[in-house]
Amino acid sequence: MKYKICLVTGNRADYGMLKNLLFELKKKNLFNLSTIVTGAHLEKQFGYTIKKIIQDKVKISKKINIKIKKDKPDDIINSISTCLKKFSNIFKKRKPDLIILLGDRYEIFSVAVASIFHNIPIAHIHGGEITEGAIDDILRHSITKMAYYHFAATHEYKKNIIQLGEEPHRVYNVGGLGVDSIKKTKFLSKNKLCKFLKIDVNKKIIMVNFHPETKSKISYENQIKIILESIKTFKNVQFIFTMPNPDTGNKIVINKIKNFVNTNKNCYFFSSLGEKKFYSLMRYSSAMLGNSSSGYLEIPTFRKITIDIGDRQKGRIKSNTIIRVSFNKNIIKRVINKVLNSEQNYRNIKSSNPYGKGGAATKISNILEKIVKNKINNKKFYKIDEKKKYLKFIQPK
Repeated sequence: MKYKICLVTGNRADYGMLKNLLFELKKKNLFNLSTIVTGAHLEKQFGYTIKKIIQDKVKISKKINIKIKKDKPDDIINSISTCLKKFSNIFKKRKPDLIILLGDRYEIFSVAVASIFHNIPIAHIHGGEITEGAIDDILRHSITKMAYYHFAATHEYKKNIIQLGEEPHRVYNVGGLGVDSIKKTKFLSKNKLCKFLKIDVNKKIIMVNFHPETKSKISYENQIKIILESIKTFKNVQFIFTMPNPDTGNKIVINKIKNFVNTNKNCYFFSSLGEKKFYSLMRYSSAMLGNSSSGYLEIPTFRKITIDIGDRQKGRIKSNTIIRVSFNKNIIKRVINKVLNSEQNYRNIKSSNPYGKGGAATKISNILEKIVKNKINNKKFYKIDEKKKYLKFIQPK
């Protein structure tokens, strides 16, 4: 009898990472894989990115619309409630043997809660990471405590998961799935990419990936205002904005960006590019500006600079290609100038991506194959023996 695995994807970012794992799992005769699509994938304002999943010929088992229309706290709580109820009904009917979740989004948190009340084990990817400036940090660690198996992107994150009381034999350091996606991408030529984006192939490009910093004392309006004011004097540089996550405050950020793009001919806004165009854009850009996790997980593979603004990603392991700056217009302008004027020097920096060189999807697939052949038993809390330099499991009395 095949083992029923359910994989859930909620937005363009997690699907870009999970896609290769999906294809690896399909190769395994042991698995009966179902893919459930939810969250921003089903929203027109976020590019209706389910189209990309269909384009990749991934069989979609179910679409769960959780109505992400507004961005106030009450609206997001309503989406969480809707997600929880709908996934509870799905799990009651389908009774999967294992749920695969990635990351820290609130819809993924809701799926995890539904899973534990139906006593379905969770395999969680990209746990143990720290992002102090966003509420995602809390959600990520909460999902870790609900999960049975953990696939961390670095050794340090593996240790963080164990520190949260997870048994070491359930925690695996496999590297980042984003690196896999880059390695498997056939990049567009710069001419083709620029033709699609309708930009000048001869001018420099900076990607702007900014999400509301949900734990900042700076208002959402001022966060994006500082960034826009810092770039408006660079008229000979092309700035490519992508859609912010559906977090609290995202409407303010989106409206500010759209208004700015409408009055600045060297600026462009895209709700979704898809990973092929997105990674090709990384390849040809001079830098990434903003606070996206992709500036940490993926850009370093291209040995390009990330100008990371604010504290959203504070605490995340970073390569030496990342420059962290505060919400200060003059500082941001100075760093942009420095990067543009010393671009070749930055490319010569000896750097590597701390999230690995690829192969995470294959590792996870092979580990899952071994796991399911044994009966999944209940978790125990793993205590750290402070008297010794290593972690030791202490049996309860």
